[in-house]
Amino acid sequence: MYDKKELTRKDFIKAGASVVTGVAISAGAVTAAKLSPAPEDPTGPETIRNYDDFETVPVNDESDLLIRMQNDLKRALSKPMEERKWKMSIDTTKCVGCHACTVACNAENKLPPGVVYRPVLEEEIGEYPNTQLRYFPRPCMQCDKPSCVSVCPVNATWKRPDGIVSIDYDKCIGCRYCLSACPYGARTSDFGHYYTEGTPELQPYEQRPNNEYGKSWLREDHESPIGNARKCHFCLHRLDEGQLPQCVTTCIGRATIFGDANDPDSLVSEMEQKSNQIKLLEEKGTKPQVTYFI
Repeated sequence: MYDKKELTRKDFIKAGASVVTGVAISAGAVTAAKLSPAPEDPTGPETIRNYDDFETVPVNDESDLLIRMQNDLKRALSKPMEERKWKMSIDTTKCVGCHACTVACNAENKLPPGVVYRPVLEEEIGEYPNTQLRYFPRPCMQCDKPSCVSVCPVNATWKRPDGIVSIDYDKCIGCRYCLSACPYGARTSDFGHYYTEGTPELQPYEQRPNNEYGKSWLREDHESPIGNARKCHFCLHRLDEGQLPQCVTTCIGRATIFGDANDPDSLVSEMEQKSNQIKLLEEKGTKPQVTYFI
């Protein structure tokens, strides 16, 4: 039962405003602290980073899956590339179909029109009138036996020791054989378009270079990656900096799990023990390394 001395609507709004103001001030203080200039890196940009310098969140603070995955990532990066194997699991029971991962991926990789690394596919399940939609975010499957590699006539695509299928934009001739060979439609071609083309001028955000495969690409004068095949690479440029893939950090339902499958203590290895998992088009023999839980 409510107390007889209830707040009026005006009092309630004033009280709520005070709380919001207090939160805003606290958030502002935290933001200001985070925006403080960091000290210069004495090692220089060309020196290999010591991943022991990355801060580890206390184990007792791992209630959030992102924190646990961040700690898993730190352990993985302390090993040689040959000893780790990146893997992704997607829990469709948690995915709400918000497409935030798609938008975040496009922004992170500065993708042009027609190039999408992580679309979200929809499946209707049940029988009318009791039907519902199930969502399948579809990154590159990073297959153990990728069909895209064998069809490339110039060896521009290959599988790294850590399991990620990569593309050498300088070698790619844009024949698009790999697009036809991929049974998942995970590869698209960059035809050099811009979202703001046809307007008085291209916007600066579209002309910024993207950072893929350890290099900065300007997309000028029809040079690479224009004309190349492009695909998801688990945000290699972020992994090299000790950060999780953008789609993982953006997922509001924590539906995307990422980590080192060679680490038995990682969250992604723990998820692999569950029975309600499937892989897309296993009959194609590509051995996809992205798992779905249904």
